[in-house]
Amino acid sequence: MSDNPLKPLRLGTRRSRLAMAQSGQVAEAVRRVTGRPVELVEITTYGDTSREHLAQIGGTGVFVTALRDALLRGEVDFAVHSLKDLPTTQPADLVLAAVPVREDPRDVIVARDALKFTDLPRGARIGTGSPRRAAQLNAYARSHGLDIETVPIRGNVDTRIGYIHDGELDAVVLAAAGLSRIGRIDEVTDFLSVDTVLPAPGQGALAIECAADNAELIVALGELDDPFTRAAVTAERSLLAALEAGCSAPVGALADLLADGQIVKEMRLRAVVGTTDGTRTVQMSTTGPVPETYDQATALGRELATEMLAQGAAGLMGERAQ
Repeated sequence: MSDNPLKPLRLGTRRSRLAMAQSGQVAEAVRRVTGRPVELVEITTYGDTSREHLAQIGGTGVFVTALRDALLRGEVDFAVHSLKDLPTTQPADLVLAAVPVREDPRDVIVARDALKFTDLPRGARIGTGSPRRAAQLNAYARSHGLDIETVPIRGNVDTRIGYIHDGELDAVVLAAAGLSRIGRIDEVTDFLSVDTVLPAPGQGALAIECAADNAELIVALGELDDPFTRAAVTAERSLLAALEAGCSAPVGALADLLADGQIVKEMRLRAVVGTTDGTRTVQMSTTGPVPETYDQATALGRELATEMLAQGAAGLMGERAQ
C-alpha cells in the first residue's frame, strides 16, 4: 500500500449524496482494518452529467468508467461502486477486492398520502428511471387489475421525491438500500416484495475495486468481504452476463439461501426479463447446492440464463449488450 503508514489512502467516489454516504461508510471500515487515514476523492462520471435517461445512454458503465480510469492512472488507490452499476466484465488490471455485507435489496415506494402500491388511485403516475422496475410494475398491474402509468425520470433522491411534493407524480420507486444509507428510510410508504418486483442484479451491495497489482491493499480490503454476499451477486451477475444484458436492461435477479430449520440447504436464484409495458415476461428460478466456490455460483447463473433464453428472454430485452 505504502511505505508510509500515515499516508492517507485515496478512495475514489462519485459526488452524489448517496455515493458519498456509502463511500464514507467504507472509508471508516478501511480505517479500522488498516489503521490508515482515508480521504475521499470526488470524481464526476458521465452518468452524473448526462440528462438523458439511462435506457438512452446505455446504462452499462456510465457511473463507473471515470472511477476506473482514475484507478488505472494511479490518482486513487481504491474505488467504491454500487455493485448493480458495474459492467459484468472485469478489467484484467483491476480486481474486485471486496463485496461487503449486502443491505436490503428490495425496491420501495415513496408515495403521496403515505399510500401503498396497491392502494394507489386509478391512473396513478409512478416515476422510475429503470426499465426493469417499469416492466415488473406494469406486469403486476396488468395481472392484478391495477391502472397505473410508469413515467421515466432521472435525478437524485431529492429530485425524485420532489416530483411527489410538486404533484407531478403520485409515487416514485427507489432502492431501499440507498434510502437507508442516506438516512431517509422513514420516507418509504411501501416495501415491494421480491415476489412483486425482483431487484437489479447486485442491488443493495457495494463493490470495492483496486489495482490488480496492489497485493497488500487487496489483502487489507479483503477483510471487508462477505463470502455469501459475493456468492449471491456472482450468481446474479453471471445470469446478467449470459443474457448479454446491460445493467439498464429490464432484468431482475436475486439469489438467496433456502434453509430447513437452522440448516442451510440450497441457494435459490430467481430472475425475470420483461418488456417495459409489462405485456410479456419470462420469470424462472433454479436451485443448487450452497456454492463452495464462486465458479459454482457462476454456473448457477449461467444455467438459469440458458433456460430463460430458451423461453424467449432475448426477444424481450431490446438491444442486448455487446
